[in-house]
Amino acid sequence: MSRIVRPYGDTTGDGMVQLSFTLPVPHDKRSEGAAVQLASKMGMEPAMVVHAKQMGESHTFFVVYGSAKHLVNLDDVNVVERDYPLLSSKETNAIIAEHLGRKVTVVGACIGTDAHTVGIDAILNIKGFAGEKGLEYYRQLRVVNLGAQVAVPDLVNRAIDEEADAVLVSQVVTQRDAHLHNTRELSAAMREALPPDKRPLLIIGGPRFDETQSAELGVDRIFSRGTTPADVASYIVHRLISSKEPVS
Repeated sequence: MSRIVRPYGDTTGDGMVQLSFTLPVPHDKRSEGAAVQLASKMGMEPAMVVHAKQMGESHTFFVVYGSAKHLVNLDDVNVVERDYPLLSSKETNAIIAEHLGRKVTVVGACIGTDAHTVGIDAILNIKGFAGEKGLEYYRQLRVVNLGAQVAVPDLVNRAIDEEADAVLVSQVVTQRDAHLHNTRELSAAMREALPPDKRPLLIIGGPRFDETQSAELGVDRIFSRGTTPADVASYIVHRLISSKEPVS
């Protein structure tokens, strides 16, 4: 199998892709020409506007279709692979009971001005996500969901009061890189408040995070879109118990 790949549209290797974006100009022939020129500079040749819709008085949304010139070498792709076993809720409960002999405390919140609780609730709430029950369903997990718009100092203090084993933060709002600023603020505050051996696991989630940025942002793990409660629970168990003995 070739390790060099191109996008696939009508036929193998034709490179056809579809790109959408907004330009701060009203919709007319010139703006469509600008959209095609932008797509060409991004490596689409030839490119054509297949959809254009004016948004308000001075912006236009475009969908451009064309052939991408660029190739991708799969050997150069850097991703974070799951390096721990994916456990069922029953397995997670059994391992915690056997290895720790106590419940694991998880504190979750959306920090800063982020009021979108869909992500944190999908992981924590017993209703869960995509038919999979959230961490509240796990007998050996004690879950404290602080909800939305929680100030970083308040989250740190509550994590200390609850003797949290893990802190989960969901960040959906990304304007002006708010999710990155908030994450760095939380990481710095937690490092200042607790010594390394007393610090809970810092786990961040959100659709716009790059999972390879955990070290840069000062957190233990980043989960992006498609993460399930079992992913998070399995990671927490792995990290808490792996220092004692491997989880099987």
